[in-house]
Amino acid sequence: MKKATVLLADDHPDFPQLVESLLGTTYEVVGSVSDGQALVEATLRLKPDVIITDISMPVLNGIDAIEQLRKSGCTSKIIFLTIHSGGDFVRACLALGAVGYVVKPRVATELLPAIREALAGRIFVSPLGSSESPA
Repeated sequence: MKKATVLLADDHPDFPQLVESLLGTTYEVVGSVSDGQALVEATLRLKPDVIITDISMPVLNGIDAIEQLRKSGCTSKIIFLTIHSGGDFVRACLALGAVGYVVKPRVATELLPAIREALAGRIFVSPLGSSESPA
């Protein structure tokens, strides 16, 4: 069975290594980029099954990068992995067709379930505080 391919995008130098270690041998990491423009270029070249991206990145933020990719016809499953836990961010990401939203403090426990749900065609959102509900 072919492993699902994953592209990572985060401007913090150590974070992609952490994510890659969490993914282990279950998924094939095909690349790691540190800004939104590089994310767009790498996605168009590599066509990953899953994109795991931060929101706050230089050159082009993650939301704008995903918006460009969607307009270009990209069908990769999108999971945002970010420090932003506000409902406005969640709504904006889901409106772009993201199927996952994980807050970084929960990466160790929620990223793998988010990827599994995304690949199964379901949505995964980290539980938010009651004042930050995405509804």
